[in-house]
Amino acid sequence: MKAVVQERYGVPAEVLRLRDVAVPEVGAGEVLVRVGASPVSGTDWHLVLGLPYAARFVTGLRRPANLVFGLEFAGTVTAVGPGVPDRQVGDEVFGWHGGAFAEYISVPAGQMTRKPRNLSVEHAAAVPIASFTALQAVRDLGRVRPGQEVLISGASGCVGTYAVQIAKALGARVTGICGADKADLVRSLGADRVVDYREQRLRDVGERFDVLVDIYGNPSLADCGAVLKPGGTLVFVGGTGGRLFMGTDRWLRGLLVAPFRDFTVRALVHKDRHDDLVTMREFIESGAVTPVVGQVYGLDRVAEAIEDVRAGRVRGQAVVAL
Repeated sequence: MKAVVQERYGVPAEVLRLRDVAVPEVGAGEVLVRVGASPVSGTDWHLVLGLPYAARFVTGLRRPANLVFGLEFAGTVTAVGPGVPDRQVGDEVFGWHGGAFAEYISVPAGQMTRKPRNLSVEHAAAVPIASFTALQAVRDLGRVRPGQEVLISGASGCVGTYAVQIAKALGARVTGICGADKADLVRSLGADRVVDYREQRLRDVGERFDVLVDIYGNPSLADCGAVLKPGGTLVFVGGTGGRLFMGTDRWLRGLLVAPFRDFTVRALVHKDRHDDLVTMREFIESGAVTPVVGQVYGLDRVAEAIEDVRAGRVRGQAVVAL
């Protein structure tokens, strides 16, 4: 089968190669899926380079632990291993597992579920990890409730587009921060107000919020505090910064000073959970959430897709279709 492989860390165009590899075997509790599509996220750039260095304890110290790149998929079941009573050949599924940029992937049954009926395979592939991150940031850490004022930075990105819709589905009034070229997209997702980060500093937004979800941004704690109501909640999702921690060291500083501030600081380390995948399927099938797919690439253009996402040339998510 064809697959995108990575044997060393480096720039995507230099280290990602399309090669023939063996179709994976299906073990007990596993399902073989013919992959229809797999998404590209902003995190993929860092994973290819092996950044932050601290993450290599998980991804592989000297070289990637997984030969085949890619983390999420949507496709069709072609074989079922022993001990999987609720899956059969022909089922359309979506989920997460390493090795998704390939024609076939063998996946533990607990890391997938039925594909939403109202989504194409390309749109379904874009759901799992980005939506987990948004759901856990907004619902679990932000604890967003009906009637609250919520500010979401990075509102036009992979995670932000879900965060806006989930906050609205939970009954909040949402302000999104993004570039002017993507303001129409964020409004179409339900944002009540959109702020252009190039024209307005965070502290000058002019409102106070119950919850600020900062997605891969880097505003100072002082700026965050300036837009939060007393007793409000700041949720860190990712970060930018040095190669060692990629800005997550700001989480530690925020957590250390939080007891001396009049707002709560929470940092998200998202968990891939089957129950959350089912929750997102329910949101999607109800019409409350719609994945945003900005561009579709072929399997031979994964490196290009990663570069386009990093450069901000894609609205919403990029997806690789097989």
